[in-house]
Amino acid sequence: MNIAEIELFIRGISMKKTNTAIKTDMSVIRDFQRSEITEYHIYSKLAAKDKKPANRKVLLSIANEEKRHYAYWKSISGEDCPPRAFRVFFYVTISRLLGITFGIKLMERGENAAQVKYSALRKEFPGAAGIAKDEHDHEHKLISLIEEEKLSYVGAIVLGLNDALVELTGALAGLSFGFQNTRTIAFAGLVTGVAAGFSMAAAAYLSRSHDGESHPVRASVYTGGAYFITVALLILPYLIFTDYRICLAMTLSIAIIIIFLFNYYISVAKDYSFKKRFAEMAIISIGVTAITFGISMIIKQYFGIDM
Repeated sequence: MNIAEIELFIRGISMKKTNTAIKTDMSVIRDFQRSEITEYHIYSKLAAKDKKPANRKVLLSIANEEKRHYAYWKSISGEDCPPRAFRVFFYVTISRLLGITFGIKLMERGENAAQVKYSALRKEFPGAAGIAKDEHDHEHKLISLIEEEKLSYVGAIVLGLNDALVELTGALAGLSFGFQNTRTIAFAGLVTGVAAGFSMAAAAYLSRSHDGESHPVRASVYTGGAYFITVALLILPYLIFTDYRICLAMTLSIAIIIIFLFNYYISVAKDYSFKKRFAEMAIISIGVTAITFGISMIIKQYFGIDM
């Protein structure tokens, strides 16, 4: 529902209703009703897919709340409303691919707006106050809802991802100016990246093992995996194009995209500040690249290297 529709509906509550206003009000009620049945189907499907009994119990509890909300709005509209099939498919798919915590919290962001809408209806429809409270309580339930492996090893992923971005973007900048041959740069960058990736995985294992933390092997896999995937994406332009300057520009663009997507994911799943973390990682990565590029120019000039 857009802002104009919301304003029209709120004005309709305080005014003597005409037939047109009543029709408008009912269209908004049906919109609420459809949103509730859609979220009921999303939570139900997520509960059916989750293997953890505790998670399943909470998800089914929230699904039943959504169904009760739907029944309330149906008692006012007098009509059945089908769920939004694409929305159900989208959030269930996102949850399966990127984790149930991310999928649910992304969906719950939309419910913040719903709470405001419900609050505006309290005088006209007393049941809306209870629905607004339920929607608010959802967020608190979800905070401690899920124990996911992906989120348990966020620190390991950050370690691999950040190191790959900082080290390899800097190395590729230096290699680009030094060699100016994309195949040579790709080969040198790949060797550097693979060696560094195994080193990072080993360091993650030893660090977690010495600290007495659980599952050091998994931590090393997440760290090394994040490193290798980032390396592959950063080197890719050098395997496709022949102009090293275009390749370097594309590598920097890919680095920014990776930083953006990862920090957006973490900001949703872990309730972190997106802007602060994105700016921090981007400045460090680009700064190291610029410094390395400058150092490579100085070294090349000082030693008279011409390749």
